[in-house]
Amino acid sequence: MTQLKGPWIDSAATQSVMAMLTDAGFEAWFVGGCVRNALMGVPVSDIDITTNARPERVIELARAAGLKAIPTGIDHGTVTVVAAGVPYEITTFRRDVETHGRHAVVAFADTVSEDAHRRDFTINALYASADGTVTDPLGGLEDLKARRLRFIDDPAQRIQEDYLRILRFFRFHAWYSDDEAGMDADGLAACSEHADGIESLSRERVGAEFGKLLRAPDPGMALAAMEQSTVLSRIWPGGSVRALLPLLHLETLSGVAPRGMRRLVALGGVAEPADLRLSKKQCKQVALLRELINAGQGAAEMAYRFGADTAWDVTLLGAAMIETPVATDAGDQIALGQAAGFPVRAADLMDRFQGVALGDELRRLEARWIKSGFELGRDALLA
Repeated sequence: MTQLKGPWIDSAATQSVMAMLTDAGFEAWFVGGCVRNALMGVPVSDIDITTNARPERVIELARAAGLKAIPTGIDHGTVTVVAAGVPYEITTFRRDVETHGRHAVVAFADTVSEDAHRRDFTINALYASADGTVTDPLGGLEDLKARRLRFIDDPAQRIQEDYLRILRFFRFHAWYSDDEAGMDADGLAACSEHADGIESLSRERVGAEFGKLLRAPDPGMALAAMEQSTVLSRIWPGGSVRALLPLLHLETLSGVAPRGMRRLVALGGVAEPADLRLSKKQCKQVALLRELINAGQGAAEMAYRFGADTAWDVTLLGAAMIETPVATDAGDQIALGQAAGFPVRAADLMDRFQGVALGDELRRLEARWIKSGFELGRDALLA
């Protein structure tokens, strides 16, 4: 018997939400990511619960228990119950009645088995009771132990229910599967065959899912498979893993944390981040990296002007694109630039320069100071 443990499941708030349902005679099961992550020893963030109680009854029980109930997705059977400041998403058992590739018309179900068969992957169809006892209706435990990602039942049918599952297939492989074992052949073939369906999805959903994939520890194999199956070109036209794979290797060698926008730039292509409805901050970050790659600034200067993260991004990208090692002193140079502070202020020059001339002189002195390796002091610069 497999049993979950951890502070998230033992907390008084979590147990009170489960008891709210079970004390009233209903089933209550933890499901999905919280069960999967707990079994893998990965931190649990969101706690999802499924039950045979209908959403209106969940709201009644929550209010009777003095808990806040929010009908976040009541048409699809979801109510968010807040206990001790923690949100718990509670969804009634469901089965799909009709699907359109982007969303499904659902009917409430009565059993865990029915609920499990409408989910995407076996590792996401794992359930646990309030005491942590795991129920595995579809063989997800063995797949999780083997780090194997499989669609539930027929992959093509699962994909046609929601084409976003194509991207989820690659994202979940990057995060949870064993690259050495390869990707599930049936799942990969179904993703390739139905790749046209991605066009029906909103750019916001695609961008959010793609971003999660790019932040995976090592998305190399998943992205390579996306390119070969034509899925990548539908999301990021012209994109290729040619520079990305060396980049991932250099990240590991340099001990630098993954950054999604750095990896997006490495894919190249003719697309723009706005096409994926990325945030304004992310769009600016991509534009800056593309500009700096060709600007010829040294690592120290980039760290001084734009910060260490950006300096590392450009340093790694530049090396990856020409397939060369990162300079051995790159880390030292970036640390030097990040710590540097220009010693001259406008007030130091205002007795001799005004207006445009003042700005020009400040820039001239700053360039001289940077060229000196940040060594020239205020007196030397003003002399």
